[in-house]
Amino acid sequence: MTRNGLRPTRRAIGTVMAGLLLAWSAAACASSGTAPGAGSADKGPKSIDTYRKEGIKVAVADAPPYSQILADGKVTGASPEILRAVLKRLGIEIKDGVVTTYDAMIPGLAAQRWDVVAAGMVIKESRCKQVLFSEPDIVSTMAFGVPAGNPRNIKSIADGVANKDLKIAVLPGTFEEGVLKKAGVTAGQLVTVNDPRSGLEAVKAKRADAYFYTTLSLRQLVKDDKSFDVTEPPKDSPVTGAGVAFRTTDTELLKAYNEELNKFKATTEYVELMKKFGFDPEAVKGVTTAEMCKTAG
Repeated sequence: MTRNGLRPTRRAIGTVMAGLLLAWSAAACASSGTAPGAGSADKGPKSIDTYRKEGIKVAVADAPPYSQILADGKVTGASPEILRAVLKRLGIEIKDGVVTTYDAMIPGLAAQRWDVVAAGMVIKESRCKQVLFSEPDIVSTMAFGVPAGNPRNIKSIADGVANKDLKIAVLPGTFEEGVLKKAGVTAGQLVTVNDPRSGLEAVKAKRADAYFYTTLSLRQLVKDDKSFDVTEPPKDSPVTGAGVAFRTTDTELLKAYNEELNKFKATTEYVELMKKFGFDPEAVKGVTTAEMCKTAG
């Protein structure tokens, strides 16, 4: 096609194409809620009234008893159920739940793909620099999932540091991975897996000698499988405190949430909920977010 009898030049074609690409990019960014070149879609805080009208979208992990989504779509597990109970006191409902991996939770929160994370996410120093955590609602331990009889006699993190031949399965982005790396377990010893059950599959396939994960989750995963044992929590592993993660802009919501959470933790409803999912309701007493935010990792 020509205009005024002249064939368009390469520069003209390039200019048109660049303009089309720019327009497409702007449209795509608008649909995703991001500005061109922006690292996230954080548009600032939402008011509590807005959350009351719109509800809250929550990210969870497929990691019972901490969190999961059932076949009927219900978001459940200790962390989401605590969230639901506290939000109810604020007049807010959970409108939707998304299962995702731990390493995607904080980026997705910043990008506004969900409003909060309720997945038993452990509070630690590096995460406290990226999100706001509620006060701890769950305190628990970690352990090793090993073949029955524990043939490699893995009982501590120090065993993994001392024996460089040991392979340990971990979920990427989790507190457990950070603990092992901090202790001196090398990257070559770590076998990363996609989801909680894949850690046991890695051990069963002999790609890993052990799977380092939360104690209660391991016990639930192996409860019907006699080919695995769960070790006692290693004495050299830290106690983990978990809470709900909020965007750094949601200070109003966090303040209101913490006020109601502290009241809720003093009720029999909280005690019964913790026992239902296998957690010790007494373990959380005296544990604070400020303390947990000093935990390396």
